[in-house]
Amino acid sequence: MSGLCNEKLIYKNLVNGEWVESASGNLITINSPADGSLIGKIQANTKEEVDNVIALSKVNQKKWAKIPIYEKATILYKAASLLEERAEAISDILMMEISKDKKSSLSEVRRTADFLRFTADAGKGIEGLAISGENFPGGSRNKMSYVKRVPLGTVLAISPFNYPINLSASKIAPALMGGNTVILKPATQGSISALYLVEAFQDAGVPNGVINTVTGKGSEIGDYIVAHDGIDFINFTGSTEVGQHISRLAHMTPLLLELGGKDAAIVLEDADLEFAAKNIVEGAFSYSGQRCTAVKRILTTDSVADKLVKLLKPLVEGLTVGDPRDNSTITPLIDSKSADFAQVLIDDALSKGATLVTGNKREANLVYPTLIDNVTEDMEIAWKEPFSPILPIIRVRSIDHAIEIANESEYGLQSAVFTNDINQAFYVADRLEVGTVQINNKTERGPDHFPFLGVKASGMGTQGVRYSIEAMTRHKAITINLFEQ
Repeated sequence: MSGLCNEKLIYKNLVNGEWVESASGNLITINSPADGSLIGKIQANTKEEVDNVIALSKVNQKKWAKIPIYEKATILYKAASLLEERAEAISDILMMEISKDKKSSLSEVRRTADFLRFTADAGKGIEGLAISGENFPGGSRNKMSYVKRVPLGTVLAISPFNYPINLSASKIAPALMGGNTVILKPATQGSISALYLVEAFQDAGVPNGVINTVTGKGSEIGDYIVAHDGIDFINFTGSTEVGQHISRLAHMTPLLLELGGKDAAIVLEDADLEFAAKNIVEGAFSYSGQRCTAVKRILTTDSVADKLVKLLKPLVEGLTVGDPRDNSTITPLIDSKSADFAQVLIDDALSKGATLVTGNKREANLVYPTLIDNVTEDMEIAWKEPFSPILPIIRVRSIDHAIEIANESEYGLQSAVFTNDINQAFYVADRLEVGTVQINNKTERGPDHFPFLGVKASGMGTQGVRYSIEAMTRHKAITINLFEQ
């Protein structure tokens, strides 16, 4: 058994190259949402330990920044190879820790390996710029500015439960290529999977102290670490509520926030409805809808909705429901609180006159896929993010009405429009207040080198391999003044 954990399944934190237990002796038990079985126990770090980790990160950052970019890239390539070698074992942990089906768990690990390689390549392509002074009126060719990118320092990476491998790596790898050190604070549920990712980085040759981890409840160390003056950048993925809280505490620390969404699929009358239905169901219900980019509402007119419901119903009822080990699409939600919230949204809609097409069945924290028609604007499900397998249909008067409802949301992550008319597609896309519009495709994150961003309550800043490297570095200008000849 590696130094990461012991025979009692007690997982340690990586601090300055060593796997260590908290001096507090306090542990947090991680049980599987799928069957309640013990996955392991993680450390509950103290504020003093947070101070120590930050101090170590600051010291080691100066050393890491001096390492040539091609050497940094070589380490990422090695980490990618190690992830692929360990994909089966890591995906088994991931599957049971967050109740994600085996196929999706394995895909997440392998996708992360691809992400690391692409990030290494992109990092090698980040170059400086020389600007001549003669280009500006009154300037001189004897003045030149050499502009390069330099690291921000210590990056705090806070990852969510739903993609603890991929969304930890999407923060760590660009930060490393930019010359930063990283402190990873994963979500409590998902911490064990994230620690296996960090182990791959460490085994790949990341120098001691360049990546450190802290685990523990946000209520105990969360506010302390995000407000710490030793943190130079915060990269957070999670709920809008927590993201807004972090932004208030962070003061002038730069942020990259990936928050919630209420992604709409707008289906126009000329759309290929069979294609749209299949695409929407996949987008709405994969990993039980526990994705910020899940399709969370359909906006369409009566004539389309009548046909679409008939196509959606058998597709939704055909989804496999049950244990993640059986490769079920719909698996138990991350906890009972999430299932309770899903039930509240369903009950509210039905009590106000919505039509249940299929679903509304629950077994503990397993919520069956639910399709609800005739949802109106006074219902909570029209506006709140369910993070569960619920798909509401809101009937609209026109395209402009659909755009209006889509834009009334506090969120602005993504939207989709289904149509065979490219002019109509761009008419809708240009008017939607979101970071990304998908034309004839479900809302989704990738490919990972595309820009990924949210507006309004959905986030701050732009992700995507090159964009993330740029976000975690800054320009530094050195002006050269030549003597007149």
